[in-house]
Amino acid sequence: MRYYLAIIAGLAILFGNVAAQAEKRLFIIANNPDAYGVDRCLASGASCGAVVAAAYCKSHDFDLAASFRKVERDEITGAVPANSNACPRGGCKEFVAIECSR
Repeated sequence: MRYYLAIIAGLAILFGNVAAQAEKRLFIIANNPDAYGVDRCLASGASCGAVVAAAYCKSHDFDLAASFRKVERDEITGAVPANSNACPRGGCKEFVAIECSR
């Protein structure tokens, strides 16, 4: 009987640890100069960007922004379009990575 209780307790601990791990997702967004300074706050990692990054994460159903920083185009794997709706007037030249977690 104790053997079965030990197995059940071990499984409960194992599954509890898996459920406790935070889900994270990295979003790559265009760093558009918008005359508000938001782009500079995010790209520089300044504290003023924390509010913007947190709002972005909340808008995507995440609890908080774990980090944010400027990323170079060659750091991004996959296709990054030269011109897109998010980057009018010649395309995106700079990007920001925001890591969100639950």
